[in-house]
Amino acid sequence: MTDRTIGYIVGSISSTSLNRRLAKALERLAPEGTTLVEIPIKDLPFYTPDFDGGFPEAARDFKQAIDDVDGVVIVTPEYSRSIPGVLKNALDWSARPYGQMSFNGKPTAVIGTSQGGIATAAAQQHLKAILSHYNAPTLGQPEGYVQATPGLFSETGEVTNDQTADFLVAYLQAFNALIDRYAHVPVAA
Repeated sequence: MTDRTIGYIVGSISSTSLNRRLAKALERLAPEGTTLVEIPIKDLPFYTPDFDGGFPEAARDFKQAIDDVDGVVIVTPEYSRSIPGVLKNALDWSARPYGQMSFNGKPTAVIGTSQGGIATAAAQQHLKAILSHYNAPTLGQPEGYVQATPGLFSETGEVTNDQTADFLVAYLQAFNALIDRYAHVPVAA
């Protein structure tokens, strides 16, 4: 078995984010040999091309964190049938400067939770369109729509439903398989 480090980006900066709890659950349930580490986005300033000549340290650190992992899981809520502005801002930083897209060839997975029955489906579709533009190989199946019922996730990431825990383990195993498929594939510039 190959050891892997998977970065995760939580698309919400809310202190009470259900998606942060889901990310912590993924971290706790990671298969043996897989380590999940957060790639934070809350300190990124708003992106503007004015920064293209000199990226701020937070943006350089963000891009380096993506470079340093074998794959990235994006855990996103749905805001107004799309992704949160803070997540779009982070993705904009990842694509700059021109020609230096951090997600180019980087295995990526998308998952999210909400209290609604279809969870974050609309947001995930928008996100997958962006990742396609970035040339990020993205996990297609299983899709990660998790309905958050009361008490499903503790603040520390414990999952109280065995079926949900089993799904999350299978999700990470499928993502590891995607990472393995792309481990030695050269990335076009």
